[in-house]
Amino acid sequence: MPSSILHPQSSFVLVTGGAGFIGSHLVERLLADGKTVVVIDDLSTGSLENLRAVKSHPRLRVVQSKISACAGLPKLAANAEFIFHLAATVGVELVVKSALSVLESSFHETQILLRAAAARRTPLLLTSTSEVYGKSQKPAFGEDDDLLIGPPGQSRWSYACSKLTDEFLALAYAREKSLPVIITRLFNTVGPRQTGRYGMVLPRFIAAAKTGGPLKVFGDGAQTRCFCHVGDAVEALVRLQNCPKVRGEIFNVGGTEEISILELARLVVKTLGSKSRIQLVPYAKAYAPSPKGFGITGAPGFNDMRRRKPMVKKLERFVKFRPRTPLREIIRLTAIEG
Repeated sequence: MPSSILHPQSSFVLVTGGAGFIGSHLVERLLADGKTVVVIDDLSTGSLENLRAVKSHPRLRVVQSKISACAGLPKLAANAEFIFHLAATVGVELVVKSALSVLESSFHETQILLRAAAARRTPLLLTSTSEVYGKSQKPAFGEDDDLLIGPPGQSRWSYACSKLTDEFLALAYAREKSLPVIITRLFNTVGPRQTGRYGMVLPRFIAAAKTGGPLKVFGDGAQTRCFCHVGDAVEALVRLQNCPKVRGEIFNVGGTEEISILELARLVVKTLGSKSRIQLVPYAKAYAPSPKGFGITGAPGFNDMRRRKPMVKKLERFVKFRPRTPLREIIRLTAIEG
């Protein structure tokens, strides 16, 4: 790849994971805002198809590589005006089945990126996850809450721990290297291009409803979640990028319309006019134990959180933004555009 592509001379924004679900929407938004964008993505879970609408854009450059294998990373990170770090393993199902790769890659890749950004103190936004709140029973989560992670025998907690470690690492760089860092904890971001193959619930439900297949609800379906349209999430990320006073802070980014997974399945069926039935699937079957017998990944003790609702007042206070797309509209948009 020509050096001019790896090291643009004009001001640009660097997006890791830019070929992923959220990353591709962010890239489109940045280009629409007049930015030049460089994407680093190894396409392990992302796809160039996600960028098809902008693949020929003159201000977009894509580097297909892991962060750690990108030879041009030091110059890219040093010369970028801002870095969005979205590269990560996605989906509880993938995490449960590949905990080793999650733990080994997440910290390593983030550490390399932070070190490169710190060379010239390039501002960086790290996308974390609501999973870090763990097993807390609070009705809604605030950014300063204590975190309660489950036992190491449950593989699903590896993702929460890896992202929490990323947060600690980023904040350590902020304190000790004066790196301008922003952390966002994303709560169930959904919308077009999101795949259900890694266990994401809404695209699974929509795909099943479209084909008339059963909507499989894990557990008893009484667990509740809040869903945020990807356009709202991207708006929040861009506003945070453009607000210097938020650096060093942690923000929840998510919707506040709480719904049980069983009711979500019913709403999808109703919204799409589907004749699909709803099927309850025990966790022990949904997340089958490792065939080698190591790690209790899906045994009866599978830890799912009964509630997962964010407090978003801090986001509203700092950047005057609150996600606005209602859930029924999210379902409709995702079904039409997905």
